[in-house]
Amino acid sequence: MNKNNKITCLRCGACCHVDIIAYVSPEDIQRWEGEGRNDIIARIGGGEVVWLGDRIVNKYGEKVKNCVYLNYDGTSFFCEIYETRPLVCRNFLPGSSELCPQYYRKE
Repeated sequence: MNKNNKITCLRCGACCHVDIIAYVSPEDIQRWEGEGRNDIIARIGGGEVVWLGDRIVNKYGEKVKNCVYLNYDGTSFFCEIYETRPLVCRNFLPGSSELCPQYYRKE
């Protein structure tokens, strides 16, 4: 495993192919309440996505393949709520997980 904390994010979106809504903490919800981000809270509690134990599906029963806040600008991926993203995303370090292509990077 690559332990270099200085690895730059490639903005490939690979780490965002897991829907963050399944990992939102009570602290995230409390922060969003304080920020007035009822749009995020409504999306989490509004039944737009549901955790079924082995997968996350949308309200139509379709498997969710990535975070609903992941977007693409034509050259790279970006987070629509980056400034207030959940703690699970804030704590993710490029190269720290097999989800990231940088994990197998040679020094």
